[in-house]
Amino acid sequence: MAGAQSPEAWVQLPSEEEFKARFGDQTHPYQILMGGVAPRMGRLIMAHDMIGQALGALSAAVLFGPGTLSRPEREMVAAVTAAAQDCSY
Repeated sequence: MAGAQSPEAWVQLPSEEEFKARFGDQTHPYQILMGGVAPRMGRLIMAHDMIGQALGALSAAVLFGPGTLSRPEREMVAAVTAAAQDCSY
């Protein structure tokens, strides 16, 4: 199949309304609703309950748990890593 392209991955994201209904009133170190808009990464994590909960717990441990790096240093590592991977989140 010369020239055939693989289909892109596709995940049904919860709507912004579903996201806001579930997380809109929570206090979090990051603003969950940025300007009233649910972030795509949050909606992607919410798309699968088991994976989303595990990823959320891991992210919280890495960014907010005890460790040698300060919070700003951890944020810088996350930002540089995302940029190096051309990540839009």
